[in-house]
Amino acid sequence: MRYRHLLFAVVTLLAAIPVSGQDREPIYIARTSLPITLDGFSNEPAWENATSFPMTMYEPMSGVPPSERTEVLAVYDDEYIYFAIRAYDSNPEGIRGNVLFRDRFGSDDYFEVMLDTFNDNENSVIFSTNPAGIRRDVAVSRDASGPAGAWMNVDFDTYWDVASVVTDEGWFSEMRIPFSSLRFQDDNGRVVMGLAIQRIIVRKSERIMFPDIEPDVSLAFLKPSRFHKIVLEDVESHSPVYIRPYVMGGLERLAVAGQDPDTFGHDHNRMLEGGLDVKYGLTNNLTLDLTVNTDFAQVEADDQQVNLTRFSLFFPEKRQFFQERAGLFEFRTGGNSRLFHSRRIGLTDQGEMVRILGGARIVGRSGPWDIGFLNMQTDKKGDLPSENFGVLRLRRQLFNPYSYAGGMATSRVGADGQYNLAYGLDGSFRLYGDDYLTFQWAHTLDESEKVERGWSPAESGRFTALFERRLRDGIGYGIGMVWSGPDYNPGVGFIQRSDFTQFNQNVTYTWRRGEESPFIWHSMMLSGEAYYRNEGFELETFQAGPGWAYQLKSGAQGNFSLHLVYEDLLFPFFLDRNTFIPEGDYTFYQFSANYSMSRAGLFRFTANTQAGSFFDGERVSFSFRPSWNVSPHLEIEGSYTFNYIRFPKRDQTFNSHLALLRLGIPFNTEVSTNIFVQYNSASN
Repeated sequence: MRYRHLLFAVVTLLAAIPVSGQDREPIYIARTSLPITLDGFSNEPAWENATSFPMTMYEPMSGVPPSERTEVLAVYDDEYIYFAIRAYDSNPEGIRGNVLFRDRFGSDDYFEVMLDTFNDNENSVIFSTNPAGIRRDVAVSRDASGPAGAWMNVDFDTYWDVASVVTDEGWFSEMRIPFSSLRFQDDNGRVVMGLAIQRIIVRKSERIMFPDIEPDVSLAFLKPSRFHKIVLEDVESHSPVYIRPYVMGGLERLAVAGQDPDTFGHDHNRMLEGGLDVKYGLTNNLTLDLTVNTDFAQVEADDQQVNLTRFSLFFPEKRQFFQERAGLFEFRTGGNSRLFHSRRIGLTDQGEMVRILGGARIVGRSGPWDIGFLNMQTDKKGDLPSENFGVLRLRRQLFNPYSYAGGMATSRVGADGQYNLAYGLDGSFRLYGDDYLTFQWAHTLDESEKVERGWSPAESGRFTALFERRLRDGIGYGIGMVWSGPDYNPGVGFIQRSDFTQFNQNVTYTWRRGEESPFIWHSMMLSGEAYYRNEGFELETFQAGPGWAYQLKSGAQGNFSLHLVYEDLLFPFFLDRNTFIPEGDYTFYQFSANYSMSRAGLFRFTANTQAGSFFDGERVSFSFRPSWNVSPHLEIEGSYTFNYIRFPKRDQTFNSHLALLRLGIPFNTEVSTNIFVQYNSASN
């Protein structure tokens, strides 16, 4: 009985937690039956009774009126929701609208609408444009918490339209977003969403927002939990079918040696491929994707990396088929490790493509449940048999609007009889204010492990827990642990190491500065982590040290850190054929510094350096990433990374050069071409 009363008290406390953004009255968006011409001006009669939003400055100074007059309007009809901005500017020659590429911004002014369409305070879709009228869409998950790559999906694309125009008064833009491109919950035609709006004046490094969000948390302006609730009534669901067929052909002419060494001939190989993708809205909040002989030819190559560790490199998913609500399928188990990683489908461990014969994908919500389902069949390739991949993800809110629990199951079954199954349970609970408790438990069942050691959770399980305060003002902290069994091996996931116990912590203290200071904020931090081998509980890896990070009102930002590192190697590992780190234990120090130039200029860059000892040697690394908007029709982006590692006692040296050049040539906002060249000396 005591435990029952305690559980009831905890549930009551969690349910009664005050949550930001929930105590404001929702805004009812105006409905219209009048036509709107998408030309940017928002001067049709339909806009006369539109809903308007009060805008305030978010940075460099919080809560003060914008430096430039800004009007934002919203209205909807049977098919679309419309947003318009009247971005007046006292210096129209200072308006920046140089980028014509979809999904890029450079150093432009922009207007951004963020919608938490499921009203779950965790996920959102961002629609952005600039004075040139480009389209940029991004999906956000996890309430914009954690490393940016973990919750921001810049490869997401959907269907919508925009028009922008620049005059001597400023710049003006209209967005038209089909309800068929938004997944939402409705209650007899009544839809509640979260909304946030931004205007960026890049030359002033000024961010103007609705609602008036307090910048007490890092990236508070992107957090769905801070959005204002809006209401739309009499909204009917639409279920269009999008069909995207492709045909791809090619001819290969290959020189081959003849019987005489001085002669050669040619082999000619012809290639003809075709396939089909279909997207259909089963309901207003469930989407079905079907694919046959999937085309991944449009996917840009991965950015090259140089591996200076003994662990596998992580590469993000870029293929469009896997992008819609990709955050729903996220089940992270510490760092980049995860129970499901879609790159395991259709790619070998060496990155070679494997033909995907077909598959289906369902994502969305049914009642209180978030649902994700995926099943795909790959072809045989070399020694790799034809395989079937399956994933099922379920999740729902619990206790309060910022807490959830869920589960995931994955399968990988080969035509040769080999299989790998996995399941996991996870949850994230807002305890009070900005304090969160997150956990994950996962267990894998591999056919080969069953023969050797069985499927004991102690051998093939993994558990993570994290208690953190997601706060930028004052004190923030995170305390976590990860435990992994020796046989944990998610066949459709990604891991870097197993058979360990890890403890990690970080503590920060952040100051927000006043009007006279050049800083918006700066922060001191102390972080550390330690990995222990489960057998004997011996220390394997340790690193800890202080750091300082800052953001200036000019828009520039940077950080510095110093870390003590300890590594105990049971086996040597190689940097290249001739350079290796012998087994043994090592203690060394590393200093790093990073600086990002303000986006206010047409030319900008990011620079990073690392220096110090490296195992039993010395290391200096430097990277420089410039970009330059030469004109609206030419964009140049490059990067160069240099690593110099020397081991004097062993007379070994490792040098690597990694160079990238990307030329963007847009003809207008609809047609563009890219040239992408990269060179990695470590792999020639």
